[in-house]
Amino acid sequence: MFKKLSVFIIAAVLTASMAACGIQNKESSSTSADGNSSSQSSVSESSAEKSESKSESKSESSGVITTAKTTSGGAIDTTDLFTERDLTQTADTTDAKTYTVSDGENINITAAGVYILTGSAKNVTVSVEAGDEDKVQLVLDGLTLTNDSSPAIYVKNADKVFVTTTEGSENSLTVSGSFTADGETNTDAVIFSKDDLVLNGQGTLKISSTDNAVSCKDDLKITGGTINVECTSDAFEANESISVADGNITINSQKDGLHAENDEDNTTGSIYICGGTINITAGSDGIQATTVAQIDDGTITTSSSEGIEATYVQINGGKISISATDDGINAAAKSTAQSVKVEINGGEVTIDMGQGDTDGIDSNGDILITGGTVDITGQSTFDYDGTAQKTGGTLIINGEETDTIPNQMMGGGGMGGGMQPGQDGGEMPQNGGGFGMR
Repeated sequence: MFKKLSVFIIAAVLTASMAACGIQNKESSSTSADGNSSSQSSVSESSAEKSESKSESKSESSGVITTAKTTSGGAIDTTDLFTERDLTQTADTTDAKTYTVSDGENINITAAGVYILTGSAKNVTVSVEAGDEDKVQLVLDGLTLTNDSSPAIYVKNADKVFVTTTEGSENSLTVSGSFTADGETNTDAVIFSKDDLVLNGQGTLKISSTDNAVSCKDDLKITGGTINVECTSDAFEANESISVADGNITINSQKDGLHAENDEDNTTGSIYICGGTINITAGSDGIQATTVAQIDDGTITTSSSEGIEATYVQINGGKISISATDDGINAAAKSTAQSVKVEINGGEVTIDMGQGDTDGIDSNGDILITGGTVDITGQSTFDYDGTAQKTGGTLIINGEETDTIPNQMMGGGGMGGGMQPGQDGGEMPQNGGGFGMR
C-alpha cells in the first residue's frame, strides 16, 4: 500500500513538472516570436564576447548579430573597434517613428531614436542634426530616393548614426546631377556624414552617384547587409577610418573603392577588414589608406589600377585576389606615423599583374612574409627599397614555388634594392631594371 501511494505521488509530481515545462516553453516561444517581429537590437554580452570565429550572422531571440573576427596584436588595435550595437543587424523598433517619404519634402531628425523610412520620392534629404551624445538609427524599409543635387542622407551632427536595412528589403539612393554645396560644406556624396557612421542590416542598399557614394568625416563601419555601389568618384571614403566586419559589398567606381584619408592629418586614415565579401572594380585604387591597411579575414576581389595601397600593409588572413594594371600591393610613405612596409602573416593572396612597368608587391620600405600563400603572376613580381625577408608561408612566382624574394628595382628601387649585401632574398635586377620614377 505504501509503495503504491509513493508511486502515485511521484507520478503526480512528474505530471505537474511536465505541465509546468510545457507552459514555460510556450512563453519562451512567444517571447522569441515577439523579438523577431519587433527586431529587437540588444544582445547578451556573452554573444558579443564569443571566441574569435569567422564572421557570421546569428539569430538571437533579441536580434541578429554579426561576430567580427579580429586579430589581436595586429597593426591596428581592434580591442574595442566594434560595439555590440555596431554588429547588431536589426533595430529595436518598439518606439520607432515611421516616415513615408514624399516628393520635395525633407525629413529633419533632431533627437536620438529609431526612425523607419519607407516609400519612394524625388528630391528628399533625410537630415540628422541631433545632440553630440545622440545615437540615431535610420531603418530603411523599402526606401527609394532620387535626388538631383543633394545627399539622400545628410548627417550634420550626432554621436553616431546607423543606417540599417530591414530583412529582405530593397532600397535605392541616387543622386543623378551635380552636387550643390551646403555653405562651406562640400556635400559630395549620396550618404554624407560629419560624424561616425555605421552601415548594416539584412536587406539590400543600392547607391548611385555622380560623385562619391558614401563620405564620412569621422569613422565609417560596415558590419552587414548587401551594398551595391556605382559612382564616378570614391565608393566609400572616410577621414579617420573604414572598418568592415561583414557584408556583401559590390563596387563599381571610377576612382577608389575604399579610401581613408585626412588632408589635414597624415597620422589618421586607416582601413581594417575582418570579414565580408568585397568585389571592387575601380579606375584607381581598390583599397587606399593613408596609415595602415590591415586585413584579418574576408574575401576580397579587386580589379583596379592598384589593388591595395597604404604606408603599412598588413595581411593576417582572408582570401585576396588582385588584378592590377599598376601595383598589386603598394607600400608608400603617405604617413609619418607608420614605417613603410608590406607584411603578410597569413591568408591567401593572389596577384595577377598587367604588362609593362607594374609590380606585384611594391614597397618603398621593407617586405616581410611569415605565413600564408602568396601567388604572383607578372613580369615584375617584387620591387622594394629596403629589406625583404621570407620566414614562412608559401611563395609562388609565375607558377613556381620559391623561398627567394626577387627585386625588380624598376622605377625607383635604386641602390636601396636587392643589390645591398646581406639582404635576405635580394637579387640583381631582372631585365635590366631601371632607375626611373615609380
